[in-house]
Amino acid sequence: MTQQNRPDTATGNYSRDHEDEGERLDRHWNELLQELRLAQTGTQILFAFLLSIAFQPRFQDADEFTHDVFAGTLLACALAVCLFLAPVSFHRMVFQQRLRDRLVPMAHHLASAGMAFLILSMCGGVLLALDVVLDRATAIVAVAIVLGLFVLFWYALPVYVRRSRREDEE
Repeated sequence: MTQQNRPDTATGNYSRDHEDEGERLDRHWNELLQELRLAQTGTQILFAFLLSIAFQPRFQDADEFTHDVFAGTLLACALAVCLFLAPVSFHRMVFQQRLRDRLVPMAHHLASAGMAFLILSMCGGVLLALDVVLDRATAIVAVAIVLGLFVLFWYALPVYVRRSRREDEE
């Protein structure tokens, strides 16, 4: 283990005291790529599944609400795919231009926006499925709970942890 990656036994954190700006940007880029690989795959599978729904005979007979939810879900999923793949395209366009200091923050924002659209896609997909097996009001309440859990675990909990760490450091 190098000095820059040696764990601090008291905090469980890794010391990066000897990491220069370029190394930090490379590390952040590599971490983001690992996260994007997972998000891209799942989102692309969801998108393919949603595309197949439109061509099912029973779907053609569905009501306007179902068609509207489907359209919104499909568009949200397409935007999630777009945003998750955008850092790859961005990287190709600025490759070897010494713009990693701009690439990493931009890719972070694109991925964060992709996560928001992924939440909408997941909730839309759950609503489409639950609307078939439950009455519509119950399905909507269940999806509201799912949405709340996504917001709690993907946004509120990390914000809470970040704030509590800042308070501990003060």
